[in-house]
Amino acid sequence: MVILRPTQKLRTALRFTEAFDGESDTALGDWYVNRIVVDRRPLLLLVSSKALLPLLLPARDVSSLPERLPALVSTALRRLGVAPELIAAEMEAMASVVIAPTRDRSVLGILVDAAKAVPYYLEAGRWDDSTLPLVEAKIATTPWHASKRRSEVVFPHQVAPRILTDRWR
Repeated sequence: MVILRPTQKLRTALRFTEAFDGESDTALGDWYVNRIVVDRRPLLLLVSSKALLPLLLPARDVSSLPERLPALVSTALRRLGVAPELIAAEMEAMASVVIAPTRDRSVLGILVDAAKAVPYYLEAGRWDDSTLPLVEAKIATTPWHASKRRSEVVFPHQVAPRILTDRWR
């Protein structure tokens, strides 16, 4: 089971399924999601709580996001070169999705910072949906928690495969 944690902007589109206070059973943890607008086009920005791995997609049919989340994560992990058996194990753990309120202010802060970076990676008026994975990859190489000790700095594109390997092998 995985928990999808929408920000205030998305609470009407993604209603809480139940009062839930637990954590996800997945290696990547809970997924936080926010709606942003770039060039008057709405996008969804998702970040995993443990690896801080970003997903960036058009904000179409937001209410179906819980059903689409495992496939979106699987595609992102394939782009990172994660082993198929690790992806399969993570997808199995993501079989059910629960929608719950946000609770980690640190992840919310990273979600806000990543949202501010997205427009700088997109050339104004000259991007489309095929450009979003490139921006996602750039955000995944961003060091998060950079003010902490070197061992605590998180590079999502490196941390995600390591977390998946540690959990599922």
